[in-house]
Amino acid sequence: MIEWMSQPVWKWLGFIAIIVTLMAFDLGILHKKHHEIGVGESLRLSAFYITLACLFGGWVWYDLGAQAGKEYYTAFFVEKSLSLDNVFVISLVFTFFAVPRMYQHKVLFWGIIGVIVLRGIMIGLGAVIVAQFHWVLYFFAAFLVFTGIKMLFMPSEDEEPDLSNNKVLKWMKRRLPVTDDFHGDRFFVKKPDPANPSKQKRFYTPLFLCLVLVELADLVFAVDSVPAVFTITNNPYVVYTSNIFAILGLRALYFALAAIIHRFHYLKYALALVLVFIGSKVFIAYFLGLEKFPASISLGVTIGLIAGGIIVSLIKTAKKPHSDAK
Repeated sequence: MIEWMSQPVWKWLGFIAIIVTLMAFDLGILHKKHHEIGVGESLRLSAFYITLACLFGGWVWYDLGAQAGKEYYTAFFVEKSLSLDNVFVISLVFTFFAVPRMYQHKVLFWGIIGVIVLRGIMIGLGAVIVAQFHWVLYFFAAFLVFTGIKMLFMPSEDEEPDLSNNKVLKWMKRRLPVTDDFHGDRFFVKKPDPANPSKQKRFYTPLFLCLVLVELADLVFAVDSVPAVFTITNNPYVVYTSNIFAILGLRALYFALAAIIHRFHYLKYALALVLVFIGSKVFIAYFLGLEKFPASISLGVTIGLIAGGIIVSLIKTAKKPHSDAK
């Protein structure tokens, strides 16, 4: 049986087929016509993706064993939670560009395509590096501990970046011909060349700039999330499938979360503790002479910290207006 990255090729092809089918269903049927996605539709679609992710995790548990199953669920919950900050940044990008709600889904959809490719490349490289140099896991672990501690003491003012000073955005505006206004849901348009009106020239719309910044945001967040998942499991199949399912579901939930993301302010501290725990358990396992930190404890602690962060956030921000929920 032909294998690739520790698993039979048919498993990879099967997973890719599932994702392609979901994308085709999403774009070709659910959102064939542009419309504003309401909270209800967002919640239903997210519940659908979460259910699929959990069912897939059950299959991983059955096919690869309890250890792999627990690692999949731990990785899924960690990635899902870490991606909440991504929702906040995407919301800032959409607000900055004043993207009409009916066109936001298209940016998120093509953003997912980019995620599937970029995460695949990063995870593939990470798997090769970890396989050749196992000590890299300790570097990942130390990085996560440092990042978690940094998150705990990060000033709240740093949470809202000024996109007008973004270097990538400035570079694109200098180097690319960009239209002033949106042209429906199009990323590119043909318009007369100002230097030669008789010729048509391709122009980039603000929607394209928005897509680039969304992809860039995911790349930045992947720097934390990919090492985090590799310290949970070094099985590339579990790492990739848990990552992609978490991203799929979160993008579906975006339209419900964007309006209440301020209610999850205190979740940041829980996620910081999750990163510290995930990084620390690598060293704990080493000093205790364990081959791997118990997956059951990892899953339990991760869920407990995340659930605690959500509960505290909802209680603390229950009576605060949006601007004060910090």
